[in-house]
Amino acid sequence: MVCIVTGSSRGLGRAVALAFGKNRWKVAVHFREQKKEAEETASGIDDSIVLQADVRDAGEVKSLVDDVIKKWGRIDILVNNAGITAASYLVNTAGEDFDVIVNTNLKGPFHFIRTVGRHMMKRKSGHIINVSSYVGVKGGKGLSAYAASKAGLIALTKTSARELSGYNVMVNAVLPGYMLTDMGAGAGDRAKDTALKENLVKDYSDPQRVAEFMCHLSETKGISGQVFNLDSRIL
Repeated sequence: MVCIVTGSSRGLGRAVALAFGKNRWKVAVHFREQKKEAEETASGIDDSIVLQADVRDAGEVKSLVDDVIKKWGRIDILVNNAGITAASYLVNTAGEDFDVIVNTNLKGPFHFIRTVGRHMMKRKSGHIINVSSYVGVKGGKGLSAYAASKAGLIALTKTSARELSGYNVMVNAVLPGYMLTDMGAGAGDRAKDTALKENLVKDYSDPQRVAEFMCHLSETKGISGQVFNLDSRIL
């Protein structure tokens, strides 16, 4: 079984790639800039390949997918994890900055779903898991671009699930919760305190537990078009 995990050089993406590798999956470890970190991820997986692509570029995405199929002949799971954020109030957000975030977090998954989806349709099998966010449902101060991109990703998930269901391809979204990865830890004390205050069990999400859930979901049949919230903040 073959899995692509985008943005798997560090953080949640690394945890997901390692979890699939632990379950003896072949894993394509994707990175955009951090090649050394991606190679470190791959070193913990028995059968893996490290591939570079800018998810915003449809041509680069296609080349990556072609390389995976050339090496292993199939793609069973796609995890759209790659994402970026930046804190800025909407009225102060430059259009260019908005575009960079949306093109990475939403257009990137679009490119991957479209390209990998065609392959899965031919094989009449596959599962796509999109990593969205709590703020994509609830919104967040200073996160207009990030929230909009993640809300769009939820809509893209549901639409893709409807369109691909006839080909036995499942598409689901996961809201991983607030994690103290590089992105979460760098958000500032106010953001971390707010996330903890809103959490009923007063705990941050653990990347390893999230990764294990994704592995379980990928092997579960008959579930598509769903949004799984993996912390205890009520939507």
